[in-house]
Amino acid sequence: MNREQHQKVTPRHLKRAALLYVRQSTMRQVFENTESTKRQYGLRDRAVALGWPRDEIVVVDGDLGHTATAAGDREGFERVVTEVVGSRNLRHEGALARRHPQQILAR
Repeated sequence: MNREQHQKVTPRHLKRAALLYVRQSTMRQVFENTESTKRQYGLRDRAVALGWPRDEIVVVDGDLGHTATAAGDREGFERVVTEVVGSRNLRHEGALARRHPQQILAR
């Protein structure tokens, strides 16, 4: 097998698209922390190494440079939550994700 062996990535995971959420809170961070942004985009290569086909990796980067006081103010994050948990109440899921992220990821 040509992909890295990883115990937590199962064939069930690989049947779904991988979501890569790229974000910097401010435009200043986008321009000054270019290495961080580059590393976030580089996680696509990690997903490929774990077995996802490149065309099955969805990059969500619409929140780059977008400050928000609530998760619902970030369209990209809202898209990721909707993709992962379905069309549920974002505020509830956001709070759940902060307290129990494994419950969200297991869905």
